[in-house]
Amino acid sequence: MRCFGDGNPLYERYHDEEWGFPVRDERAVYERISLEAFQSGLAWITILRKREGFRAAFAGFDPELVAQFGDDDVARLMADAGIVRNRMKIEATIANARAVLELRAAGIDLAELLWSFAPERAGDGADGLSGLPATTTESRALAKALKSHGFRFVGPTTAYAAMQACGVVNDHLAACPTRPLVERARQEVLS
Repeated sequence: MRCFGDGNPLYERYHDEEWGFPVRDERAVYERISLEAFQSGLAWITILRKREGFRAAFAGFDPELVAQFGDDDVARLMADAGIVRNRMKIEATIANARAVLELRAAGIDLAELLWSFAPERAGDGADGLSGLPATTTESRALAKALKSHGFRFVGPTTAYAAMQACGVVNDHLAACPTRPLVERARQEVLS
């Protein structure tokens, strides 16, 4: 039995093929952080349904392109029904693209930064979703590090959700058949 998503093909595919599998590409990590910020206060399925709209609106989450967005782009995005239209989140996504470029200029890779906060031990897996933490010591430290590099809208909860989405932690439930696959892939990255 899956951790979540049974009965919804979009959710099932996300669970089985993406959630928790290691992400090491800068653009893909930037996308996950951006989408997790947009998800704040909403159901994740809302973001999944709009993900292609987000990708189109934010130039495929190419940090170099998004960093060039200005006031006209913010106005365009605020009028785009294909995404979640929240000015603070839109502006944060643009600011975060600029922060990615500043990290790069400093010789720091966003994916490497994210993975540097991987916990030493994966844990045994919770028995239910209510047993999963919303934040951890590592996610609080990651959020602080990201903010120190100019990132916005990445508190400890959003940072933890990004850690889950990118496979930095494996929060598939103990009985989930995907858990061992994710853990194997995660261990390959960490070794």
